[in-house]
Amino acid sequence: MSRTVYVNGDYLPEEEAKISVFDRGFLFADAVYEVTSVLSGKLVDFAAHMKRLERSLSELKMTRPASEADLLAIHRELVARNGIDEGLVYMQVGRGAADRDFLFPPEDTKPSLVLFTQAMGLRDKPAGRTGIKVASVPDLRWGRRDIKTVQLLYPSIAKTEAKAKGADDAWLVEDGMVTEGTSNNAYILTEDGALVTRALSHAILHGITRAAVLRMAKEDGLRIEERSFTLDEAKRAKEAFITSASAFVLPVVEIDGLTLGDGTPGPVARRLREIYLAEAERTAI
Repeated sequence: MSRTVYVNGDYLPEEEAKISVFDRGFLFADAVYEVTSVLSGKLVDFAAHMKRLERSLSELKMTRPASEADLLAIHRELVARNGIDEGLVYMQVGRGAADRDFLFPPEDTKPSLVLFTQAMGLRDKPAGRTGIKVASVPDLRWGRRDIKTVQLLYPSIAKTEAKAKGADDAWLVEDGMVTEGTSNNAYILTEDGALVTRALSHAILHGITRAAVLRMAKEDGLRIEERSFTLDEAKRAKEAFITSASAFVLPVVEIDGLTLGDGTPGPVARRLREIYLAEAERTAI
């Protein structure tokens, strides 16, 4: 069944959606994106996603395509038209279409705006019950990972490499330190009970779910350490997990073939997943 998508002001059947071959998102990956989860037909953490979008656009000196109110209306219209009870809304903002040139086009170039939905189960992901396996892969991405651009070829390569090793995802490693997963933030729980995740910088994406989960963990009495950690430290951890808008909180039960604990999701990861889901359901708009 065809989805309705949004392209530059029009709601269209996905088969009829078109974008210029001169669009800089297509030619240069000169575009940013956000993915907002949908639970019970409502948007999770929408305001935070819009705040991060504004930051990405500002860092790249890119024009905002519409007001936050208009973007909210478009999200809601797509959710309604596609009957999404549970799933995702993907939004991409590009610098626009212009003749191919490495220089940015004039500032009055109209930005491109594309949105589509994906229906999928989020609450009851099997991996939430079983955990996932990760494999380490060198982090060879560009230096501005804090900007949520569509430059996702290397994360795609890394995830494919991890799959070939029998894992579900990759943890990217730079200078001996874990940066993050291919599309998620990474965490470990140390033997003395500290929840450790890398501090915000240009090296990692400033995850929306990351911010919410750290707040909830602190409120739940966990000691938080925002610092880098090594792959060896991760392999010695009591627990590990990832967070993202589409995964929420997913336990990690194996790293590079080494089983963590008894090989089942730990109590802290399970607890944080429960807390996050409850708040997401309560606060979604």
